[in-house]
Amino acid sequence: MIRTIIESAFQTGYLSVESEGLLHQVLATKCYQSEDLPALATLYDAVRAGKIKREASSSNVLMEFPLPHNKSC
Repeated sequence: MIRTIIESAFQTGYLSVESEGLLHQVLATKCYQSEDLPALATLYDAVRAGKIKREASSSNVLMEFPLPHNKSC
């Protein structure tokens, strides 16, 4: 799911509030795979560089970067 959300953000150039919320949920429940982390790091870098715009503007911080985790849900 994480990689699908990230691919969509790169295709549109925007990270929607809904997509960002889904990312928060997946990361909070630790339902991701370690393979998702490089894609997430790429998204962080793109947002920081202004290549992808965030719809949410309440915070400058996208989200905390998770520690590697192998749990699959």
